[in-house]
Amino acid sequence: MNIKSKLLLALLATSSAAFAQTAPAAPESTLGYNVGVASEYRYRGIAQTHGQPALQGGVDYANTNGFYLGAWASTIRWIKDNSTAASPVKGPVEIDLYGGYKGEAAGLAYDVGYLRYQYQGNTLKNTGTGTTWTNANTDEIYGAVTAGAYTAKYSYSLSDLFGNINSKGSTYIDLSATFDLGDGYSLVPHAGRQVVKNTAAANYTDVALTLNKDLGDGLSASASAISTNGNGASGGFYSSPYQSFNQAKSTVVLGVKYSF
Repeated sequence: MNIKSKLLLALLATSSAAFAQTAPAAPESTLGYNVGVASEYRYRGIAQTHGQPALQGGVDYANTNGFYLGAWASTIRWIKDNSTAASPVKGPVEIDLYGGYKGEAAGLAYDVGYLRYQYQGNTLKNTGTGTTWTNANTDEIYGAVTAGAYTAKYSYSLSDLFGNINSKGSTYIDLSATFDLGDGYSLVPHAGRQVVKNTAAANYTDVALTLNKDLGDGLSASASAISTNGNGASGGFYSSPYQSFNQAKSTVVLGVKYSF
């Protein structure tokens, strides 16, 4: 081997070693933000903003070890809808605080965690005589299993659920799927069952079909057709007695979100 060949090999070896030392390592964690607007905020099929638009946003932290934390907020109106002239109540914002762990086992993805619904400064318990509602703040734990496109999730309340008195131990079962349609489109069918402990009139089933579109550069849009059996033809638990508004009626919700 001539001197030029030896010099070239030495240069290549040095360059490879330097690259190996300076190449960036995979990030141990990620931090993401999102902000969006929806034509209406629906949660588990039930109207949260009296059919009016909602401003929403959140932040999410995820570690490569599987642990995650997040916070999300939205404007709401359902608490205010329980006001009367004699007993006005307030609670204009919902703040969700959550954390959990995601992993895989036996070919299945799983997700377990805790979720706090914080309705900052809400006075829902002051409605009427105070015997109908309690503080709206709610604590839940949840577990979900995903197999391919299909996900099943179970939520259990550790406190009274959304202000319903003596409703600790309420449950919600969520069945959904995500189908990639190509070209940035995805279709998400969903069915859920809410059971409110000690308040049979509040139990209901909701279904939804959502079409999502990735618009690129962190921007996405969605359209959801939503229906529930929360109220009968003559009204029911989810018909606001003070605002003449059916929170459980069928609707279509449009949304736009920017993630960065």
